[in-house]
Amino acid sequence: QVQLVESGGGLVQPGGSLRLSCTSSGTMIRLYVMGWYRQVPGKQRELVASITSGGITKYADSAEGRFTISRDNAQNTVYLQMNSLKPEDTAVYYCSQSIGGLNYWGQGTQVTVSS
Repeated sequence: QVQLVESGGGLVQPGGSLRLSCTSSGTMIRLYVMGWYRQVPGKQRELVASITSGGITKYADSAEGRFTISRDNAQNTVYLQMNSLKPEDTAVYYCSQSIGGLNYWGQGTQVTVSS
């Protein structure tokens, strides 16, 4: 059974930084594509960043140059380092794990960027 638990969200001022963490239990994250998505009310969930089992990363245009996705296989945890945060980054951020064509999701963590 796949269980993903996110942490690290919160309230931050514009220009600040946050690091989100997602720990997986039941599976080894190094074997699968891991991703971070975000969603605001009334909009579709969108991909922010992803990392493959080979370590290839991909970013949304809005995240490129500001966010970094990384993985600690020993801790079975994937991170999203977010720098230079903007009010438009405010959303619920979800961790995902792709296994056999299915996406598994965490419960989400709220990120609010506001002065």
